[in-house]
Amino acid sequence: MSEFLAELIKALTLQAGYNTSLVLVGAALLGGAAGGIGVFVLLRKRSLVSDAISHATLPGVVLAFMLASYFFDDGRALWALLIGAAFSAVLGALAVEWIVRYTRLKEDAAIGTVLSTFFALGIVLLTLVQSVYQGGQAGLSDFILGSTAGLLYQDALLIAVSAFVVGLVLIFKFKELTLLCFDITFAKAQGYNVASLDRLLLFLLLAVVVIGLKTVGLVLVIALTIIPPVAARFWTERVSHMVLIATFIGALGSWFGAALSSVATDLPTGGLIVLTLFSIFLISLLVAPKRGALAHALRHKLFQRRVHERQGLLAISRAEPVFDPLTQKILRKKRFLRADGAVTEEGHQAAQKMARDQVLWNAYHQAYPIEALALEDWSLRPIEEVIPKDLVEELSEELMLTKVRLVQ
Repeated sequence: MSEFLAELIKALTLQAGYNTSLVLVGAALLGGAAGGIGVFVLLRKRSLVSDAISHATLPGVVLAFMLASYFFDDGRALWALLIGAAFSAVLGALAVEWIVRYTRLKEDAAIGTVLSTFFALGIVLLTLVQSVYQGGQAGLSDFILGSTAGLLYQDALLIAVSAFVVGLVLIFKFKELTLLCFDITFAKAQGYNVASLDRLLLFLLLAVVVIGLKTVGLVLVIALTIIPPVAARFWTERVSHMVLIATFIGALGSWFGAALSSVATDLPTGGLIVLTLFSIFLISLLVAPKRGALAHALRHKLFQRRVHERQGLLAISRAEPVFDPLTQKILRKKRFLRADGAVTEEGHQAAQKMARDQVLWNAYHQAYPIEALALEDWSLRPIEEVIPKDLVEELSEELMLTKVRLVQ
């Protein structure tokens, strides 16, 4: 185990050899680019399209291998395989668009049809290659689950350069793509060609899927465009921050997964990268400060305590006994009740304040019903912390005048 950790640390710190370092850098650039473009794919609700595109690449890869073997005697040339993958992926994307536009089928049905058909065709062609060519599948199965073991310098360089170009395009078109995801009508009114932007987003997604085939594999490459942005969504609500976080998560997960693959050579690269990304997603799900599960549980607990404290103080203000054990515990902790259940002086003051706030909240709700409903936990916090003080004074004066009229 210690030897495994030592080898892993060497790989992570780029001390495991030139080829391993090259693979890690290329994988990190790919993961970063996929995470960045994945944000817009997720916001545009096109995540399933990437699944169809990835599965549609398999017949193109196999056909490219057959043609490259016949014309160039080098069926394993990565450039030829990527061109074939891109060609069949474009056909798959166009097929989905055509089915949605000219039939009554919805997008999910079109994606399922194209995904299964293209993948089945690829499996048939892969079996044909295995039975006809002497080299068998000739490493084509690596494109299904991913493998970096046979990655050459020019292959890693091609992946790195492609990922870098995708990142640059994403930076220069950030504003337009953000507008496309949130308000198409406004984008059209501003003179943007929405169809061209949609095609650009599809092209960037296609590029990431194609260049990620060798590293992650066509079955799992979709995870590079989905998991990082979903994990990033737990940490922020701004698109710019989400892109940066998703890029970092994609790069980090790909870096660590590729390092694991270089040490555990018997395990598929794509699976290790995706499992690493899922681990980061799981951490984000649990510990993110605003949207994480632990933060949500803490907010729910605080909400419960506020409700019990409010109900207990209102009961004290009406000279009613407090029977609920949790309410009693909370009031004792706040020193509003003594151990014997008697109300302290601080408790009486807090109860009077709570009763006053409740009256003011009711008056505010009657005077401004829409604004009151828009406030979160509006009656559980001191009213001065939620609405302006001049408005609180105005409500108090109106209540005093109402009391004077009733007395008269």
